[in-house]
Amino acid sequence: MVIDWESELAELLGRLSTSQQQLLSLLSSKHDLLMRRDHKGLAELAPREAELCAELQACHQRREELLAQAAHAGLPSDSIESLTEALPSEEANKLRTPVQESIERSRLLRHQSIAQWVVVQRTLLHLSHLLEIFATGGQTKPTYKQGGTSECSGALMDQAV
Repeated sequence: MVIDWESELAELLGRLSTSQQQLLSLLSSKHDLLMRRDHKGLAELAPREAELCAELQACHQRREELLAQAAHAGLPSDSIESLTEALPSEEANKLRTPVQESIERSRLLRHQSIAQWVVVQRTLLHLSHLLEIFATGGQTKPTYKQGGTSECSGALMDQAV
């Protein structure tokens, strides 16, 4: 089976580019909703997020198939970038820009995803601490003392200490 590498890679890169752009847009919307604390809006994004996740997984699967075919054909199969560079120069030149743009969007997506994950984790930690303060009334139980109360209290809830 003869493969037209340029068209196959261009098709994959086109699908990937579209998915990455849509995901960047979704992450931007998600950022805005997080800042506004719009839980309903965040919940409404979940189905679209799942669709994009499925599309990106399909792109990954197609990438793996193309790289396996490249390995079988004796071409570089460690990445789409190296496969593209192994093509004749005219074909490689056409694909070089879309490959680099995809790599840059992937970096941006990772950065945005990690930043949003950190925001959500910090919020959960903060809420956890608030719940603990509410549950204990700001009074911590002594770790090594039998009975009695702790000598220290929550400075946030009780300014007496």
